[in-house]
Amino acid sequence: MNIKIIISLFLLCLIWTGCESGEAQNQKDTTTMELEIRPMTLEELEAFKKRTDIENVPLFTQTEEEWKEKLSSGEFRVLRKHGTELPWRNEYNKTDTEGIYHCRGCHHPLFSSEAKYNSGTGWPSFWEPLSEISMKTQVDNSFFMTRTELLCARCESHLGHVFDDGPEPTGLRYCMNSAALRLMPMSLSRDAEDE
Repeated sequence: MNIKIIISLFLLCLIWTGCESGEAQNQKDTTTMELEIRPMTLEELEAFKKRTDIENVPLFTQTEEEWKEKLSSGEFRVLRKHGTELPWRNEYNKTDTEGIYHCRGCHHPLFSSEAKYNSGTGWPSFWEPLSEISMKTQVDNSFFMTRTELLCARCESHLGHVFDDGPEPTGLRYCMNSAALRLMPMSLSRDAEDE
């Protein structure tokens, strides 16, 4: 097994379990290594949902050239230049496949399909993120309005915006760009796993 795979597995362990030393908890870890996407088990999913330690999520960084090599031009425009896709003409607007939506830039888990709903806006919408450590927010004053922008907690890529016109129980609408997401299909039913 080569050293890059070993280091990647170690970093994934840190991300999923939050097992960092006390000294490392006071610093923002960064990595430029490629992270691989894989299906989460239901146990990993439940543990991730309960995490609240966003300050312990290691920051995934790449140069602008590395991002350009990794992403398509449309993905780069959305994720790294804070662009927005056209409504109705994006990959996940009407998708109803069960699974977990990850950040297309670094594969950080963002949303469960269980929280997805048809908002009628033309973009994939969710009423809650997967976990408190899925994303960060910041104020966006572009286009002569003030909105709450959503950024991936791991790579700080632009994902979309959150609005207060969503359904119960949160009343929120996480309006996402499909170009910022990658769906990892999986059965979210415990009955399916027991069979």
